[in-house]
Amino acid sequence: MRWLLIDGFNLVFRSHFAMERSNLRRPTDQFPTGALHAWMKTLLDLRESEKPDRGVVFFDLGGSARHLAVLPEYKAQREDTPEDIVLQLPEIKKLTALLGFQVVEQRGVEADDLIATAVQRLGQVGHECIIVSADKDFGQCVGGPVIQLAPPPTANPAMGWRRLDAQGVTEKFGVPPALIPAYLALVGDTSDNIPGLKGVGPKTAVKWLTEYGSLEGVLTAADTLQPERFREQVKAEADRIRTNLQLVTFRTDYEFTWGEAPQEQPAAVAEFLTTMAMHSTLRRYLGKAASPVEEVAPAPPPQKPPTTEQGELF
Repeated sequence: MRWLLIDGFNLVFRSHFAMERSNLRRPTDQFPTGALHAWMKTLLDLRESEKPDRGVVFFDLGGSARHLAVLPEYKAQREDTPEDIVLQLPEIKKLTALLGFQVVEQRGVEADDLIATAVQRLGQVGHECIIVSADKDFGQCVGGPVIQLAPPPTANPAMGWRRLDAQGVTEKFGVPPALIPAYLALVGDTSDNIPGLKGVGPKTAVKWLTEYGSLEGVLTAADTLQPERFREQVKAEADRIRTNLQLVTFRTDYEFTWGEAPQEQPAAVAEFLTTMAMHSTLRRYLGKAASPVEEVAPAPPPQKPPTTEQGELF
C-alpha cells in the first residue's frame, strides 16, 4: 500500500507565500483565497503524480509539549502566523477532507512526531511511505520503503520537487539517515531555535561523525577533536548537545488508530470552490474529478469568515 504523508503547515505556508503577491480574495467579502488555490493545486498534483492508495495530512495543534518542557525557547523566534493563513486554515482542512485526504492532529504533539510514528508503523509492515515536507529533520525517517518528497525552494521553484531516498539523504547532508539527529544536534536547527555548537558547521559535523560514528562518540573524543579550538567548548557543552539530540530525534510511540479513509466528495468540492469564488481552480478540478460533477450556482457569502471545528483523531 502506498501512503502519502503530508506535513500540513509546511505546505500551507508555502502555499500562502507562493500566492501572496497575487492577493487573491473572494470579491463579495474580500476573504483571502490565495493559499487555498495553491493548496488545492498541490494536493491534486501530488495525487496525480504519486498515485497514493491513501493520503494523510498532519497538522500541529498547539505547541509541542515535549519540546517546550526541555527548551522553553523552542520555535520562539518564529513570527506570528500571517492573518490570511489563520483565516484560511479551517477552510484548508475542510477542503482537504472533502478531497478524500485524512486530517490528523493532536493537541500538544508536533505533526513531525505524528508523521514519524506513522512512518515507523507503516514501514514495519512493508507499506510504502512518501513524506511530503521540506524539513531536513525527516531525513532520519528515510530508508527502505520510506522516501522524502521535498517541494522546490520558494526562492527557486524551477528546481522542482526532490525525491530523497537513503542515498539521497547521504549525498545531501554527508551523513546517512541514522545520523541526521546527531548532525542537527551539532550544527543546530535555526528553524526550531535550537542552537548548535558555536562555529561548528556542516563540514566539521560530518567530519566528526564520519570519524567517531555517533554523537556520543564525538563527545567522548572531545580531548582529541580537530580542529583543536573546539575541544573545550565540546566538553563544556556536552550535556546541552545531548539535549539537542533529544529535541531533534522524533518520538515514534504515539498511540492512534487510522479509522476509515474518507471518501472524496466531488459535488461538495465543487460547491466549496464555487462558494469561495475559486473559479479557475474549480474548472481545473472539474477536469480531474474522480467522477463527473456539475458546476453549482454561486452561494451567498457568509456574514463572517467561515470556520470549522476539527476533531482530534488520536
